[in-house]
Amino acid sequence: MASAILSRTCLARRFLQSSRSHTPNPQIFSFFFSNRSFHSRVAHSPLVHKTSNFVPCASLSFWSKASMSTQAMSTSEPLVSVDWLHANLREPHMKVLDASWYLPHEERNPLREYQVAHIPGALFFDLDGISDLTTNLPHMLPSEEAFAAGVSALGIENKDGVVVYDGKGLYSAARVWWMFRVFGHDRVWVLDGGLPRWRASGFDVESSASSDAILKASAAREAVVKVYNGQPVGPITFQTKFRPHLVWSVEQIKKNMEDKTYQHIDARPKGRFDGIDPEPRKGIRSGHIPGSKCIPFTEVMDSSQTFLPVDELKRRFDQEGISLDSPCVASCGTGVTGSILALALFRLGKADVPVYDGSWTEWATHPDTVDHMLP
Repeated sequence: MASAILSRTCLARRFLQSSRSHTPNPQIFSFFFSNRSFHSRVAHSPLVHKTSNFVPCASLSFWSKASMSTQAMSTSEPLVSVDWLHANLREPHMKVLDASWYLPHEERNPLREYQVAHIPGALFFDLDGISDLTTNLPHMLPSEEAFAAGVSALGIENKDGVVVYDGKGLYSAARVWWMFRVFGHDRVWVLDGGLPRWRASGFDVESSASSDAILKASAAREAVVKVYNGQPVGPITFQTKFRPHLVWSVEQIKKNMEDKTYQHIDARPKGRFDGIDPEPRKGIRSGHIPGSKCIPFTEVMDSSQTFLPVDELKRRFDQEGISLDSPCVASCGTGVTGSILALALFRLGKADVPVYDGSWTEWATHPDTVDHMLP
């Protein structure tokens, strides 16, 4: 048994090292997970923790006390600082997720980068793998059953506090934060500044000394595939409570164009919004949904990829004519950076901002909306 597992592990490593794709092939990985249960913990490398009782927060002072556990943390503030995470990394029921994801033209492989360097003990959350497999649109929100199966394969339970980060600083982590909230899990936070700020602060990173975390990530993808194929999956440790008001469809966007009840905010760069710059995905024209306004996601953070202070955030939305007294809906290219705007508005007290999941990629290719694009 042990030799068989070792053989699979080595083969998985060789495949990952030679892979040129940005996401593993679920059919290939199914070989590694047959007749196997994946609930063991990721091995941690030793860390040297600071001994100070208080640590500064990257963009706020809300969570500055190092001794504050995840059980005591408020869910009204969606961010934690790198200092807080460093001091609480060994906290029971803490799960840290590397949710790095990149646009196709960036030619970066998040799984490989995770293998090279990640926060000690962090698991890899495959944004493309834990997604809706019934659509051609990229990384759309999966079904409740698929999400529960995927995160259960990662070893996450409802009692866990989840901290999400990414390799850019503040990017795809917000999408995973939003996903957990859509499925009823409020005890989820984003690491302000992500991996770049963690490393800039001098904290340790580790590489995958064993393939356990890689196996878990692949088991999560495999579990999602099984759900969509109608096959049984392993033990479910995470129960979902779907919140439909946090995710919008193309039909809801079309209705809002008539009703104008929600302020529609687009997180894409202004050039793409205005139809001047091309979209990063081939075959999709740029432009915007009529009635929407543009607040590029980069404008809610500073040069170090950490969130602006709350007063500056409010000022930025005010400048675009967004009233915090009226409901908002966020969108972008494929629902990733729109989640950053949802996170920003959450910090301003608006906890019920939905994200248009298909966003511009769906709108620009949908047969019922191709004639409703500006400019």
